[in-house]
Amino acid sequence: MSTSVAFEKARGEGRAALVGYLPAGFPDVQGGIDALTVMVESGCDVIEVGLPYSDPVMDGPTIQAAAQRALENGFRTADVLRTVEAVAATGAPTVVMTYWNPVSRYGTERFATDLANAGGAGLITPDLTPDSAEEWIAAADSHDLDKVFLVAPSSTDARLRYTAEACRGFIYATAVMGVTGARASTSDLAGPLVARTRAVTDLPVGVGLGVSNGDQAAEVARYADAVIVGSAFVRPLLDAPDTATGLKALAALTEDLAAGVRRG
Repeated sequence: MSTSVAFEKARGEGRAALVGYLPAGFPDVQGGIDALTVMVESGCDVIEVGLPYSDPVMDGPTIQAAAQRALENGFRTADVLRTVEAVAATGAPTVVMTYWNPVSRYGTERFATDLANAGGAGLITPDLTPDSAEEWIAAADSHDLDKVFLVAPSSTDARLRYTAEACRGFIYATAVMGVTGARASTSDLAGPLVARTRAVTDLPVGVGLGVSNGDQAAEVARYADAVIVGSAFVRPLLDAPDTATGLKALAALTEDLAAGVRRG
């Protein structure tokens, strides 16, 4: 199921969508599936399943810690597909967010086939640009998968247009320069970036910039089509003394963020 279904539903309700991220295999494979299911039940419209990678150059310490735990527990690429299948079965469009190297090693066409068969909606590829994505674009098009590339405040207008034309599903606007992570305040670069991106495309624009609570989500939802949250969802599971406590905290956080996108 394409992410466009979730964006159309949110637009029909006059609000932004809430996109939630967790790495697969964290705290273990089944625990990750349980956590992502709680996020869907508590208000996430779209789920991003991260593929843990040994060289996470764009991830901040929170996501790095979660991915490292997954890798230490024996995470394999097949586990991300198992996770996608379970979460997509809830009815929430489910995309994989991954560095390109694991997909390349798995085999681009094979990964696209297996992702589509698992019910996945597509890929977010933070370190793959459209110029280098010919093989992925062909595989995604043949399996009708979303292609989500990133734009940044440093992107020129020509670059925004080029990137937007290569996307399907939505566009990921990363409005903080540097690694991922929850922040105390939101970025003043995000609004202008969304406006510039909307000038070159009709696709929804999602913003990821370290949102960690409902008030910040409401702020971003005033100008973006989606509020993308990652590190803040990981933190309750990292901090919890046990899984049940972590899931309860995760549900409360998701409800707060979901209420935030509705206020915005």
